[in-house]
Amino acid sequence: MDERAKLAVTGALAGAANGFFGAGGGMFLVPLLVSWCGLEQRRAFATSVAVVLPLSVVSAAAYWLEGGLDLGAAWPYLVGGALGGLAAGRMFQRVRVDRLRRVFGLLLLYGGVRAVLLL
Repeated sequence: MDERAKLAVTGALAGAANGFFGAGGGMFLVPLLVSWCGLEQRRAFATSVAVVLPLSVVSAAAYWLEGGLDLGAAWPYLVGGALGGLAAGRMFQRVRVDRLRRVFGLLLLYGGVRAVLLL
């Protein structure tokens, strides 16, 4: 498969995860960008963040059009998320890649266990 097709499929999986689950595009993007598209781990994390923002905007617009988005309830999370994202983005270059990978894996594991056991 050529490079553009790989990137398009990777983006489609991330968009589908965002649309179905309200988030989660990064769980597809990071591993696929590294293993399938050949990006370096740190670049894959950063690229994932850049891609997930517009995917989230598109998903939020779709939810809003369907009447499923409560903007009033979302604002506190948006403010806190923006502050957390700014702080983490500033620290990103100082964190070792192996630690980023482990934390990412633990977050995926935690989310998977919660999804399976606590629904």
